[in-house]
Amino acid sequence: MPLITEMFAFVVSDSAPDDEGVIALAGLPLVGADLARVASLTEAAQRIADATGKQVRIYKFGAKEQIGEINPRPKS
Repeated sequence: MPLITEMFAFVVSDSAPDDEGVIALAGLPLVGADLARVASLTEAAQRIADATGKQVRIYKFGAKEQIGEINPRPKS
């Protein structure tokens, strides 16, 4: 599995341009780490845009910064 160097997210504005969030399908956020994943999620995003009447934007994020980590707990 290659290192993740960028992330893509399908985003919609809610009530104002500065009120936005990542859309989800069946509780899973529409995000991906490569353009192949973006392509595979595009039809689902289109269905959400059609159902909500709202524009869905695809954002690319590229600055990678680790802000924490979660390690396995010791087994008892």
